[in-house]
Amino acid sequence: MTDEEMINCCEPGKQMERLRAVMHRLRAPGGCPWDAEQTHESIVPNLIEEAYETVDAIKRGDDADMVEELGDLLLQVVFHSEIAEGDKRFDFEEVARGISEKLIRRHPHVFATSTADDADAVLKQWDEIKRKEKGEKEVPYLHGVGKGLPALVRAGKLQKKAAKVGFDWPVETGVLAKIREELCELQSAVEERNMHAVEEELGDLLFSVVNLARFRNIDPEILMSQANAKFERRFGAMEKELKERGRSLEEADLVEMETAWVRVKEQGF
Repeated sequence: MTDEEMINCCEPGKQMERLRAVMHRLRAPGGCPWDAEQTHESIVPNLIEEAYETVDAIKRGDDADMVEELGDLLLQVVFHSEIAEGDKRFDFEEVARGISEKLIRRHPHVFATSTADDADAVLKQWDEIKRKEKGEKEVPYLHGVGKGLPALVRAGKLQKKAAKVGFDWPVETGVLAKIREELCELQSAVEERNMHAVEEELGDLLFSVVNLARFRNIDPEILMSQANAKFERRFGAMEKELKERGRSLEEADLVEMETAWVRVKEQGF
């Protein structure tokens, strides 16, 4: 089947090949100028954005959006593979083969003779195999954990891995006490007008809050996204409330905005 035939193919089981053919055509001479000029670095923001939009669709339980966003995310993998193939570095087949071999290698309880009776045993075995593969016996335990991830996500991963060797609070009350401690230290730094200390203590406070989210098995990045969405929703409702009273955001003072904010909050926004 030619590329053009594959691009127009609707047969089940061939849609992955079709997507690769479409991407190849977009990057080929006579294709799309924008797609042709992209590099691995230039589309990094797209990769991050599509990942978060996929998470949002999953959290909302919207199947139609999940199909669309997973497709957008898959496109990023195909896009990067197409760029690399054009540079004769690697291709999609190598990417797919690599992840297949990794899954088989790291699941010996399924594909070989090892045993793992529960999820915790599986994760422990996975980490042991990973460290052996990467030759990490002679480097720090947390070396390379979550490099490139957003800071909140990486904080959770660092804490989770440290917890695997027992470096963790035994109970949640310890985490809450740590948050109170960091808040007091932040307040002292603010009162002393020590800007360097303020920055450091703010970071410590955020790190401790992430720890509480981990204890509750909640993704801190998703929590932040939800908080952002709530703020955006309430701010929009506040703006509407002010307009109904003949006031724009630019005209209203802080007292008026705060009054409108309380009203929309009481209304459930």
